Formats: sequence, structure tokens, C-alpha cells
Amino acid sequence: MAKSSDDANVDLRVPVAVHVESLAWLPSPSPTVWRRTLYREGGEFGPVTSVVRYDARSAFAPHSHPEGEEILVLEGVFSDEHGDYPAGTYLLNPPGSSHKPASREGCVLFVRLRQYGGEGRLARALDTNALDWTATDNADVLERPLYAQAGFPETISLQQWRPGARVSIPGSDRPREILVLEGAVESPLGVHPATSWLRWPASSGGVELQAPGGARVYCR
Repeated sequence: MAKSSDDANVDLRVPVAVHVESLAWLPSPSPTVWRRTLYREGGEFGPVTSVVRYDARSAFAPHSHPEGEEILVLEGVFSDEHGDYPAGTYLLNPPGSSHKPASREGCVLFVRLRQYGGEGRLARALDTNALDWTATDNADVLERPLYAQAGFPETISLQQWRPGARVSIPGSDRPREILVLEGAVESPLGVHPATSWLRWPASSGGVELQAPGGARVYCR
């Protein structure tokens, strides 16, 4: 894939920790939509992970999702021709889907684009606030499953870590990521407050995390 001056954190062999609030808002192809780039490879046509802000009464050009799109609504209400999605909504738009996104009141989104290829993926539109927290193998961790599908490698969830939780993120043949939504997480890279994004390399042997005061995280 050709390199671009807009590329960010392209070396998947290196652990990364980014405090999203420390990044500047950068313009997008729409004058009313802004983004903070966490990962990008190949400019506007490659995979990208970012936090995106829609101004009030904003819109983005209609577009398709050749390698899929994942959205977690962090603030406000996100909309397209299929519906309105308030904070806490999780969307997975599979390859071949398309939409015309907009926001009347403004919103902030966590977006992973062109990273969910493969035929047969199912669409998801979940109100995570209405999902029950379920127990996990760790007594200090509760979970709201978001996406897992036979034939595809991803397992994605929201997790609630109780104060004092110690969490082992196992190694994988794919990079592992978390986004800290509330509270703070401690890792070998430091202390990561809310709106921090962390990524560990594939086959890294895993990582040990702590949440002394508790935390809520997106995890994949």
C-alpha cells in the first residue's frame, strides 16, 4: 500500500498508546466533519481508525463500505437514511453497504473503516445501553458483547472493569485494541485516562492491565 503524509501508527509491530484529547482536530473531505487520526495507512483509501466529530447540522457525502465500517457513538446523535443513533449505539456496516451520514445536533464517533472485509458479514445496530452486563471468566470484569461471527476473527465487546481489576489481555494473531471510555487504565506504557486508545502487536504474548479506580472500555 502506498504511503501517505496522512499515515499514522502504521507499524503494527509496535505497541501504541494515544490520548485522543491531546490530538488536534483535522479537516475531513466535509467542511463540517473533523477527525483525530489514531491509525491510518494509505491516506483516504486505506484502513483508518479515528475519532470523528460532526458539527451541528452537518453531513458527509454518501459513500459505500468496500471493506466494512464500524462505529461507536460516543456523544450526541448520529444519523443516516436508515435511522438516528444516540450515544451508546454500536454499528457495523458490512462490505457492500452504503449510507449518507449526518447529524442534526452534532456528535462524536469512534470509527474503524476498511478493516472488516469478507463476504457474509452481518450488519449490527445495537443500543448498548439496553444490553445486559454479563459475567466473564474474570470476576472483576463484566461484558456487553457487540460482535462475533463464525468465520471471522474479531471478538468485540464493551467491558466494565471494577475498581482494582487486574485484566490479562491474551496474545493473538491479530493486533489487540482498547478504547478507554470511562475511568483510567494502567499498562506497561503508562496511565491512560478516558479517551485513550491502546494497541498491542499480534503475537505479543499479551499484556497485563489494571484499573485501580475502575474503567469502562471498548475491547477487540
